[in-house]
Amino acid sequence: MSKIAFMFPGQGAQVAGMGKDFYEHSQTARDIMDEASENLKLNMKKLCFEENEKLHQTEYTQAAMVTVCMAMEQVLRERDLKPEVTAGLSLGEYCAIASAGGMKIQDAIWAVRKRGILMEHAVPGGKGAMAAVLGMKAEEVDAGIAGIEGVSVANYNCPGQIVITGWKEQVEQAAAVLKEAGARRVLPLKVSGPFHSPMLKEAGNSLRKVLDEITFSELQIPYVTNVTGNYVTDIRETEDLLVQQIAAPVYWQQSVENMIKNGVDTFVEIGPGRTLSGFLKKISREVTCYQVGIWEEAEKVGNALC
Repeated sequence: MSKIAFMFPGQGAQVAGMGKDFYEHSQTARDIMDEASENLKLNMKKLCFEENEKLHQTEYTQAAMVTVCMAMEQVLRERDLKPEVTAGLSLGEYCAIASAGGMKIQDAIWAVRKRGILMEHAVPGGKGAMAAVLGMKAEEVDAGIAGIEGVSVANYNCPGQIVITGWKEQVEQAAAVLKEAGARRVLPLKVSGPFHSPMLKEAGNSLRKVLDEITFSELQIPYVTNVTGNYVTDIRETEDLLVQQIAAPVYWQQSVENMIKNGVDTFVEIGPGRTLSGFLKKISREVTCYQVGIWEEAEKVGNALC
């Protein structure tokens, strides 16, 4: 019997048209998206299904992604596909918590709408930056940026891919230092701010006020937090972890390794793109991975695992 984990992508995976086929085929998906539209006073269909600039603006992206991913997740649940643990990359952690039973879907969508606005306005436009460092070990990246103030690691994604974050000039300086130290490539990321950096601590404090308005529920299954890469079984830890998460590194590789250590052998990536599946292949070749980003994939996964 497979031990299944659901995993949810973060910001950057969004694409115009995401979730449209689920909306057309599933009443459950329609209800989730329509309710989110009504609650947020946003046209989710227009935001997610049509080419538009807002889909790539943090304050809109986050709500769009969580809405679509949870619509897909609920379709899998209706097919009786049940995970033993969940995890999400950065923004995707809100989906992981909702999927694990820790918060209502619409509360998660509302929270990330507020989170997106806070993050969008946390640092003046153009002042912060992020870059993906390819072909270096984590400890080499840590050592390379140690002497540069205003730069830190944002994501430990998988072997050979680390993301750095911070003030724009310092990130550019760090990129040059890391290339000199042996990085294969350092790629600037198209993001609107220095996410998962100490520069967002104030946004984290504001986020706490948002989370205080949500009623959290007892977890039905554990989820893995980005902040430590460890399992969370007590929902009372969640609010503090989410406040920290906005300005802390994402320990994604460690999260996946921990799930594998705990017996997970089958991962289902739920949402647009295949980013997490790509990371997974570099972390372990011993596990099975499925993607659910379109309706046909949901049917295929349902048939394979249920």
